[in-house]
Amino acid sequence: MSHDVIALTRNMPDARTVLAGLYAGGPDLRVDSVCEGAAIRLCGADGRPLVTVEVPIFIQVPGEVSRLLGSKVRTETPVWWTEVRATTAVAEAGRLAGSVAGRLATVLDGATWPADTVHTDVVSIPSADDDSPDGGALGVDVLTDQAALIMQDRPVVAATTWLTDLVQTTIATGHELQLITPPGTRLTLPLRTLLANLPARWVVRDPDGGYYDGLTGAVLHWHESRFAPAGAQAAISAAFDVPVDVQGERQLHLSLRTTHPADEHLLLGGALETAWQALTGGPPIGWSTAEPVNLPWSPRQLTELARVRAEKSLPTWLVAVGAPDRPAIATCRIVRTPAGVEEHITLAAGYPSAQAPPLHALPELAETLAAHHGLASMLTQLRPARADLTTPPHREAPPVPVAYTLGHDAARTHTESAPVHPMRLGPALHYPLGDGTDQAAWHRLKALADHLNAAR
Repeated sequence: MSHDVIALTRNMPDARTVLAGLYAGGPDLRVDSVCEGAAIRLCGADGRPLVTVEVPIFIQVPGEVSRLLGSKVRTETPVWWTEVRATTAVAEAGRLAGSVAGRLATVLDGATWPADTVHTDVVSIPSADDDSPDGGALGVDVLTDQAALIMQDRPVVAATTWLTDLVQTTIATGHELQLITPPGTRLTLPLRTLLANLPARWVVRDPDGGYYDGLTGAVLHWHESRFAPAGAQAAISAAFDVPVDVQGERQLHLSLRTTHPADEHLLLGGALETAWQALTGGPPIGWSTAEPVNLPWSPRQLTELARVRAEKSLPTWLVAVGAPDRPAIATCRIVRTPAGVEEHITLAAGYPSAQAPPLHALPELAETLAAHHGLASMLTQLRPARADLTTPPHREAPPVPVAYTLGHDAARTHTESAPVHPMRLGPALHYPLGDGTDQAAWHRLKALADHLNAAR
């Protein structure tokens, strides 16, 4: 598995300190700049990449370190997060990464994760075996004709800048991205969403031997240079089907789309902030274009970023998180269309067993979003699942529809004679579908969707 180490320091890692840390490999190793200066790579004398040091991230959002690394890692924010990744192709590269991170933490007053891999020794790197797996220019652990394989051994794997960039690179080259983890690893909601919508696969090591798909449970085997289901009707791994008792915890999911005129007065993020307040009792506390989330919540700043990217005909994708005691996380994709500017938002909020999801607040939220934030449509779903909003490699209960809302423009084009009687909430039509436990809500949603599609 991976040999990634993270240095968490109070002081900023400057160029001189990072360079000193790179001397953990002795004077014979070569230092290269990669990804247009976004990372520094330490290579062996034979040119083989060994360790990559990512650009330090200044984490200003409380709870981000423990969310991604576990509650045992206690580091107060703000803190500098410097990721040191080692190739799995050379065994000694893991010790080299530990020494680089250890030197950064020692000089800059910090800690490391995982703590037991850190030291400050000089690591001698022998010439690599020609038969070692090689990720090539993509920077992955193993590259085949069909797939780019990366190996991660963390409690939680997130949609980091490195990983999201790697997704784009591998897809562009025609490779399938395959994320390989041990059975105890979980995914964040942003990464789970990315993997589900791309040619990618979460490969989990089965404790009893073999591998399985962490999202579907299909038993996998090595076939034509990649992990693939074992046959057209692949068996489901027993490890995936292990019953998981979430002890009354639940997740409330909103999928909503907004549209806005593209003018100089536009301020994005209002719909997300309003929905967040309704589901958790408070606003988001941080946002970023990847995980860990490092910036304090600012609709003005995210609007400025989206405007700059729109001028280059590029969409904007971002992640937002809530306060540690009010677990919530969202992804938002902002795109410029002929109709204006659209926000595609997926927001999930977690509730422990003692806390009821605020289903009573949904009608008022729907009315506010339609009247003031350009709501086009919104689907609300509820399911029993972990309140921390991570995805384990086990079967989870599917979400059950609670309500569907049509915003102002869409509502004007539809009559109220639908198979589900709507509530007229100002400019919106709000269709209650159930309480989040009635499986018949899926049939109501399908009948409603068929009716709305026929009315177009």
